[in-house]
Amino acid sequence: QALPVICNTQPQEITVSAWGFVPEWADGRADIKPLINARAETVATKPTFRQAFRTKRCLILTDGFYEWKRAGKSKVPHRIALKSGAPFAFAGIWSTVHDPSGHPYTTFAVLTIEANELVAQIHNRMPVILHARDEAIWLDPRRPLDEAQALLVPFPADLLTLYEVSPKINSPVYN
Repeated sequence: QALPVICNTQPQEITVSAWGFVPEWADGRADIKPLINARAETVATKPTFRQAFRTKRCLILTDGFYEWKRAGKSKVPHRIALKSGAPFAFAGIWSTVHDPSGHPYTTFAVLTIEANELVAQIHNRMPVILHARDEAIWLDPRRPLDEAQALLVPFPADLLTLYEVSPKINSPVYN
């Protein structure tokens, strides 16, 4: 799935990147499965992610996200968004790899963290949502890594809203 992102190499430009991070060292390897998430707690140290964390951070643009709460044998979808209704950004990492024809494209993963008290009602993890004031810090590879790491915290629950949505969200027939 291709989604809008802002990569740190072009912070004034929105690009479309493939959701599913492939590390650059794995470019062309069929045995490497793209990863949609990376744990914020280990992104700086895991070999798969550490170089991207150091030099290739991105903002993933969105206006909300979905999580599913287990209810017996079924799962009930919920949407989480800012109470203000404003768009926001997840913290992410990106890479450039090549398709089978040799054309370059970018991939990304969303960083996740332990859920805040609101999201924890339905799931134990959540994406790292950045405050708008922190987006430039996240994108700047010249900033000390500990400053970037310090941004990887659960977003305040009182600024979010969570509500149940139709199970139609589970079907690719509906967009």
